[in-house]
Formats: sequence, C-alpha cells, structure tokens
Amino acid sequence: MAASSGASVIPRKDGLYDKYIRNHQILTQGQLKRLMEHKYSAEGTSILEPPMQIFWRWLVEQVPRWWAPNAITLIGLCINVFTTLILCFYSPDCVQEAPRWAFFLCGIGLFVYQALDAIDGKQARRTQSNTPLGELFDHGCDSVSMGVVILGCSIALQLGDVPNIMLYQNLYSYFLFYMAHWKTYVCGSLKFSTIDVTEGQFSVIAIYFISGIFGSGIWSYQIPALGIPLKLIPVYASVAVSVFQVWSAFHIIWINGGVGKNGSTVAGTSTVFPVFPILAVVVPAIVIANKSPSLVYNNHPCLYLLAFSGLAAKVTNRLVVAHMTKSAMDFWDTCYLGPAMLFFNQYFNCWFDEYIILWLCLIWVLGDLMRYCIVICEEICHCLQIYCFTITSKPSYKNGSSKK
Repeated sequence: MAASSGASVIPRKDGLYDKYIRNHQILTQGQLKRLMEHKYSAEGTSILEPPMQIFWRWLVEQVPRWWAPNAITLIGLCINVFTTLILCFYSPDCVQEAPRWAFFLCGIGLFVYQALDAIDGKQARRTQSNTPLGELFDHGCDSVSMGVVILGCSIALQLGDVPNIMLYQNLYSYFLFYMAHWKTYVCGSLKFSTIDVTEGQFSVIAIYFISGIFGSGIWSYQIPALGIPLKLIPVYASVAVSVFQVWSAFHIIWINGGVGKNGSTVAGTSTVFPVFPILAVVVPAIVIANKSPSLVYNNHPCLYLLAFSGLAAKVTNRLVVAHMTKSAMDFWDTCYLGPAMLFFNQYFNCWFDEYIILWLCLIWVLGDLMRYCIVICEEICHCLQIYCFTITSKPSYKNGSSKK
C-alpha cells in the first residue's frame, strides 16, 4: 500500500533550511541512507481486494496525472477525520444519538478515504514517482485513520452504554494495527490476512449505513435468544477475527523469528522489544480510566479516545520508520508526556480539573504527532530532493513498488 511524493528539486538559497534540519533532526544520515535503499514488500490478499481492484484501477484513470499521490492520501484522510468529528460533536459521550445524515456522511467519508488510499500507490506508479516517503506517508495516514474509524464505529453502536467494552475495543484495535507493522519489522514484509483492513472498513461502513437508516438506537435492541444487545455482536465478531490475527503474529514473532541475524528483526534487534512502546499506550489508558475520581473517560470518551489514538498513531509511525530505516526502536518518546500529565494529576489527588488536563493531553499528543510527521517528511524531502505534494513528469528519484 505504498503511495509516493512527486519529485521536484527543492531550491535552497541559503543555509536556513540546513540549520533548521540540524536543530530538529530525527533521522540520522545512516537512517536516511538505508531509507533510500528501502523497497516496499507485501504478501497476501484479502477476500474483497480482488473485486475492489477493478474499481480502483478504473478510479485512478480518472485522476489527473498532475495530482501528487501524497496529496490524494491526505485529502482522503481529512475527509475521514472531518466526518468523524461531526459524530463526536453530536455524541461526545458515545451515547447520544447523532443525526442520521451524520452516519451516512461518515460512511461516505470512510469509503472515499478507502478509495483514495487504494489509488495513491497506483498514481505513483502511473506517474513514475515512487519514493519511500510515499509508503511512510501512506502508513502514517492509515495510523491516524484507524483511530478515528474505531471511534466513529463506537459512536454508531452507542458503546458509551458499555464504557469498559468500548475502551478495550478501541485499545485492542490500536494494538492489532501496531502488530501488523510489528510483524513487518520482524519479517521484512507486510503480510495481509484473508480478512484484513478492507473487510474491516466495509464492516464499519455497513454499521454507519444501518445507523443512518434505522437510527443508532437499533443497536440497543436485546436479542431474545442470547440476552445481549445487538451492539455486542459486531464487537464479539471483531474479537473472534482478532484472535486469529494475534495467533498469526505470535507464530511469526516468537516462533519463526525474524529475517535478521539469529532470528532478529530487520534492524538486528530483539523481536520482542516492540511490545513495550505499545504497552506504554495501552496500560496507562486502562489505569487512568479506572483510577479517575471524576470518571474522566466515562464522561468524555471521545476526547479520551482521540488522545490515546493519537498516541498510538505516533508509536506506530515510529515503528514504521524503524522498519524502513532498519534501525532500533527506542522506548521513550515525548508523546508519553500527554498521558503522564493525567497520571501525575491523579497521583497528586487531582490538583487540577481532569477535564482540563485531558484537553491539554489531547493538544500535546496531537501537536507532538504533527511535529514528528512534518519533520520526518521535511528530512526525507531534503534528502531525496523532492517536494511532498508536488509532482513532475521527470522525478529525480525512483524506488520501491506498490501493492495497489
């Protein structure tokens, strides 16, 4: 699923840009060199991908050749995020019923994102503008989209009635997405399952449209034979599918080992260590939610889950960068300061209103994620002599391939 940036030489009239890069550098010269040598690799095909490829191949032919692949991806992400935020506005507690048109809008927004995300790599090949930045940009947008899609689905199902289930549903979704890239870091190739992202997205779209047709209250209907609300059926189904995905990942990571020396990762590091950065997201999210004296998660689930989905996106992006640059992944990251504010505020008996601290946490996490993504893109563009959102007919750098 690799997209790409267009290629065009960046004019540098003075040393200000170089000074900025030195002061804010994230990637070392060695990492940038290995990034330039990186080639996209993917294995496996999900059930719905072959028939959808027909539509995607047609769709990319309707796109002007001057549209940069990264711009296509970003437009899709903005649409997806914007439509989900509309649901958050109308149902901040994931219990209130949002207008039916908002669910239809969200379903259409997710479909548009899926389509644009599927053709960015095709556009890159079509315009001969493949670069490693495209793959990184694609996965980065996917990591952000995953969090808002799961949150939107939670609102559509009115999972705020069962806050603990909603919390675990969102957290294990972050973990599963991270695990897909963890496997890639270990074995060197992104492996798709029979039921994967495409099927998950269509499932969420179906939930949006059902909520739009009948209202989200339909998910509270009690199933007589089972004695559970209808909303739990999609949750249990997703858990059942995730069991197989976790087992597959366990088999690859712990049993088969990696492609590096002595079964290590592509960077020659421990195959087990990457579990700790994601645990630093999941564990605090559970502890803070359960220890909050003001029930900050229960009362403000949308804000809470947006903050921790941003945290998961940052950690996932770091893992993708580690894989593409064949480098070790550090445990500590500045994004952890966000939940640390919530944790220490609770530790000192909530000197400050938890709602205010939650807003500060959200702002910090999203700001830190944006800073990281911008600096990484700037460094890669600087190294490859390309623009991120501009395309020309003669790219100065060609590398990688795309599944799409």
